Amino acid sequence: MISGMTGFGRSEGALGGWSWAVEARSVNGRNLEVRFRGPPGFDGLERASRELAQARFQRGQVTVGVQAKSREGVGGVRINLEQLERYLAAGAPYLAAGKAGPPSLDGLLALKGVIEVEDAVDDAEARAELETAMTAALGVALDGLLAARREEGAALAGVLTGFLDRIAELVAQAESVAGGQPAAIKERFAKRMADLIGEGADEARIVQEAAAMATRADVREELDRLAGHVASARQLLAGDGGVGRRLDFLTQEFMREANTLCSKSASSALTSTGLDLKAVIDQFREQVQNVE
Repeated sequence: MISGMTGFGRSEGALGGWSWAVEARSVNGRNLEVRFRGPPGFDGLERASRELAQARFQRGQVTVGVQAKSREGVGGVRINLEQLERYLAAGAPYLAAGKAGPPSLDGLLALKGVIEVEDAVDDAEARAELETAMTAALGVALDGLLAARREEGAALAGVLTGFLDRIAELVAQAESVAGGQPAAIKERFAKRMADLIGEGADEARIVQEAAAMATRADVREELDRLAGHVASARQLLAGDGGVGRRLDFLTQEFMREANTLCSKSASSALTSTGLDLKAVIDQFREQVQNVE
């Protein structure tokens, strides 16, 4: 089953005097990018979130947030005045020069290292147990995100299959219309030959023109490749894992053949079919951008 790249997962937990909530969400991205925001004092959670996300996803921007709190009387917070003074000293020249306005209290408190959490878990074993429980909650939230992305993938598979069905129909239609291609080229060839003879062209020039027109008359190769691309795309959709990049490459090949088909067209009917084909391929490409 293919997966999409957007979704949401959440989990909650509690242990001892602590409770927490984990939220994981993701949007489209060319590569896998994991962003983490968590409570001070639990630095190991960021590494764990990256490892857990990398084990589940291949592409997309994944954001993981952990909110944790202790019950009243368990631990506390304090303001690191030394760190705050450093920030104020660093910003003083900009204030004096009028390049910045006075900082707000909430802005100062949000700076890294200003607010510190007093260790509510003195025992190393108890802290390790607490972090292990939070890490398990990370896995649950990311599993929920994975399920949501797969649900999106199931919906995308239906949409993409519909586009592939339409592409296959248009390829068959182009094959039928292309049956009149040789006759149209022959008529053009006869007219061109008459023009060349009237111009007194030599035999080599006539042979060259004949070869060029014969090449333009044959669109069999393009139609066969388009049919092959449809089969390859269906196989990718029926597979598992991250196939978004390969599908994206395949859409480029689809469009290349459709462009060549239009350039070789000798009739308005084939040109019209080729343009319809390009429009559907473009719609297919837009949806492929959502596939992991």
